Amino acid sequence: MKVVSLVPSITEALFDLGLTEHEIVGRTKFCIHPEEKVKNVTIIGGTKNINIDKIKALQPDLILANKEENIKEQVEALMDDFKVIVTNVENIEDNYYLLKNLGKIFNKEDRAQLFNLKIYEVLNEAKVNSDIKVAYLIWKNPYMTVGSDTFIHKILAEIGFENIFKDKTRYPEIQTEDLAKADIIMLSSEPFPFKEKHIEELKEFYPDKKIMIVDGEAFSWYGTHIAKCENYFKEFISEVRSAKI
Repeated sequence: MKVVSLVPSITEALFDLGLTEHEIVGRTKFCIHPEEKVKNVTIIGGTKNINIDKIKALQPDLILANKEENIKEQVEALMDDFKVIVTNVENIEDNYYLLKNLGKIFNKEDRAQLFNLKIYEVLNEAKVNSDIKVAYLIWKNPYMTVGSDTFIHKILAEIGFENIFKDKTRYPEIQTEDLAKADIIMLSSEPFPFKEKHIEELKEFYPDKKIMIVDGEAFSWYGTHIAKCENYFKEFISEVRSAKI
């Protein structure tokens, strides 16, 4: 079966489940994992600007898309000629069924179940067992955060954090003063590449708060990615616990 993936985390999951470059024939430029394998797969544009002609030339048997990451009109255009599955992953339960379904489609059910079990184990071990109030920033100029209907929010809640913007939806713009109630301000490494200098900028407003860079992939990439973040989450939780909150 020839597959085109329009979603970075799904591309990674397909390789993790055991598919090869001969089966995954197309991917977006943001599909970067696993690096040594995706480099051999044809790039068909970005997640928001798919090159439909390139996809048609590949003649895939199946295209995998995502409700949030891809443009509806572009996906619908592909449906005229190809079988397209549109995924929608908002929480850990959705992720469980995503992997289960991918396992069923590609006859990799046992491997999919192993990844699902590992994800539950990783998140269970990462619990902070307290209601530490956090703000998770994904963008700068303007600052943007995450609302309650996002996968990132669900991961934060799963670990035991309280998102101070849980009354918001999607990715709202906020002001610096809106961060006042947070015990910890988390600056994601993606999509905006927050660096140490951005910590210093916020420290001018909140010198006593814990402000830290976090691995955006660990919090936002669904599929199999969290299963491989065990060591990261252990170090992350250790740093949180050592903070004087």
